Amino acid sequence: MDKQGGISLIELIIGMVVFAIAMVIIVSFLAPQAPRSLEPIYQIRATELAKSMLNEITAKAFDEHSDRIGGKTRCSQGASPSCSAPAELGPDAGESRDRFDDVDDYHGLSELADSRDNSLSALYQGYVIQVAVVYDADLDGVADAVIGDKKLIVVNVQTPGGDNIEFASYRSNY
Repeated sequence: MDKQGGISLIELIIGMVVFAIAMVIIVSFLAPQAPRSLEPIYQIRATELAKSMLNEITAKAFDEHSDRIGGKTRCSQGASPSCSAPAELGPDAGESRDRFDDVDDYHGLSELADSRDNSLSALYQGYVIQVAVVYDADLDGVADAVIGDKKLIVVNVQTPGGDNIEFASYRSNY
C-alpha cells in the first residue's frame, strides 16, 4: 500500500490552535498601542492651534488706551491715559471677536474661531481652547493685582485625547 502524504485532521487542528494563540499574543501587544499612536497627531494640532492664536494675540496693541500705529503713545506713560485695570481685562462692551484690537480683549476667550470669527470647530473637532491674559510685571507667571507694563498670555488647549497643553507668551507695553 502506498502511503499518501498530507496533513491529518489532528495536525490541522493543532496548527490552527497554535496560530490562534500566536495571533492573540500579537494582537494583545498591538491593540493598546493604537490609541497612543494618535497622541502625537493631537499634540501637533494643538501646537498649531495655540501658536496661531498666540501670533494673532501678540500682533495686537498692548492696551485699549495705547496707540495702535507706531507706539508713540503708551498707556500709563507720561500724560497718556492709564492702562486698563486688571478687572477690566476682556472684550470691551459690544466688541465681537473680529473687532478685537488689543491683547486683553482675548481674556476669557474659549471659542474655536479665526480672527474673522469663522468657526474652526469642524477643523479642530474635539479640541477645547481657553485664553487668559493677566498683568505680570515681575515675570513670575502669577497674575498681578495691579496695572503693570507686561501682560502674560496663556493659551490652554485640550486635545480630544484629554491632554491639556499650555502655551504662554508675554506682551510688553512698548
